[in-house]
Amino acid sequence: MRYLLGLLVGFVISDGVLTYLLVGNGVAHEGNPFLVPVLAGGSFLMLKVVGTILCVIILWDLYKRFPMLALISTSCFVAAYGAIVLWNFGVLLSF
Repeated sequence: MRYLLGLLVGFVISDGVLTYLLVGNGVAHEGNPFLVPVLAGGSFLMLKVVGTILCVIILWDLYKRFPMLALISTSCFVAAYGAIVLWNFGVLLSF
C-alpha cells in the first residue's frame, strides 16, 4: 500500500507540474473549470500538494479499516493519474 500511495503522490504532483508548464506556456488549457481560476491565481501547485497529502491520509486510514477497498481504490487512482501524466507528457513532447 505504501508503494501505491508513493506512486499516487508522484503522479499527482507530476500532473500538477506538467499542467502548470503546459498551460503557462500556452500549449494547452485546463479542462477542469474549477481549477482554471486557481491555476491563474498561482496557488495551483500548492493546492495539488495539500490535496494529495489529504487524500493519502484518508486512503491510509481507510486501509487500516478496509484494506481491500483501499487497495482497489488506490490502484484505480494510480492508474488514472498514470494515464493523465502520460497524456500530459505526450502533449509536452509533441510541441
